[in-house]
Amino acid sequence: MATRTIPTPTSAIVVGAGIVGLATAHQLRRRGLDVTVLEREHVAAGSSWGNAGWLTPSLTIPLPDPTVLRTGLSALTSPSSPLYIPLRADPTLLRFLLGFLRHCSWRTWRRTMTSFVPLNARVFDSFDALREAGMSEPTHAEAPFIAAYSREADRATLQHELAIIDECGQDAPYDLLTGDQVRAEVPAASDAVEAGIRLHHTRYIDPPAFLASLADLVRAEGVTIREGVAVTALDGGAPARAATLTLAGGEQVSADVVVLATGARLGDLARGVGVRRVVQAGRGYSFTVPVQDLPHGPYYLPAQRVACTPLGDRLRVAGMMEFRRPGEPLDPRRIAAIEAAAAPMLRGADFTDKREEWVGSRPCTTDGLPLVGPSRSPRVHIAGGHGMWGVTLGPLTGELVAENIVTGRTPDLLRPLDPLR
Repeated sequence: MATRTIPTPTSAIVVGAGIVGLATAHQLRRRGLDVTVLEREHVAAGSSWGNAGWLTPSLTIPLPDPTVLRTGLSALTSPSSPLYIPLRADPTLLRFLLGFLRHCSWRTWRRTMTSFVPLNARVFDSFDALREAGMSEPTHAEAPFIAAYSREADRATLQHELAIIDECGQDAPYDLLTGDQVRAEVPAASDAVEAGIRLHHTRYIDPPAFLASLADLVRAEGVTIREGVAVTALDGGAPARAATLTLAGGEQVSADVVVLATGARLGDLARGVGVRRVVQAGRGYSFTVPVQDLPHGPYYLPAQRVACTPLGDRLRVAGMMEFRRPGEPLDPRRIAAIEAAAAPMLRGADFTDKREEWVGSRPCTTDGLPLVGPSRSPRVHIAGGHGMWGVTLGPLTGELVAENIVTGRTPDLLRPLDPLR
């Protein structure tokens, strides 16, 4: 077990104000550190804001999916494909894709899944702890999680994954549903739905409301959040010297420890402290529409790779994965592709009233495991690379990172996530 190589820290800077960064700031402040959060844009500016908001430990699985190889590379270059890879001369993307495809086997998938299992077991406890600490925005567990299919045969893929998840030691109970049973649970499901799966032990959140509430909590606890502040350089310090960040405009700020929770931009600063793993932006899209019979909980279309979640009086429709740079503009073809995929499976949805069209960058790694733990510098810790599971694992990540920083010992749960692996 790693031991402390620096004095017990009393101050920390967290770079990034998504759910991972804010949860880490909360945990460090609870342990008595003076904490500042630096955010280049605003709270929840990245993938924390526009995602589906699902808390589904039974679906928190390795992103390198062996079924990708059956899709065919030609399909992956189509803007209407659920997984889209634009053809371009990009050495970083090529390096990521080669590593990603090497991990697309069931043997590797199983091995990686065993690292997720103990993390997934603590997901709900970490959210409940936030509620007990004073979070005003709840998690929602009162509604069923329904996956719907236009053909009964199509659900075999998810059943296969759930069986492997169970073999890896994670409980993933579910019920098989007919099309009529799906419509009884989700009146907005169209007549095209012929079969479904009801997953148990799931919750969901309203991401914008939840992140705003979490930011309010950490501010009330005494954390300073500075928005519109870009970090341009990092000096990792030394055992006898604090870490220093240089901000746009030349200002320098220092602290005993720095946590990098910068999402898809993690590599910009993390490379300088020994993190060589590629973090690729896996961009997802979403928008909201009104629905006559709004679902009470998550409505998932696995074959179309579309996730639907009720937020207020509208339905958030989210999906797609495209490997592009995080700062590139929204591609309207991707919004159109989500609509084309979802519309046949929904009844009473008004797609002429799309609002809140959004694109955000999920931080993806080649092996599907997050990068969480100490860097080469004892004063810099990494908290990123969660792929599609940043919301689900965000609060737990904050707990584990803070424990590591304050005690000087690396929790066993973090060992497979070593950012220097």
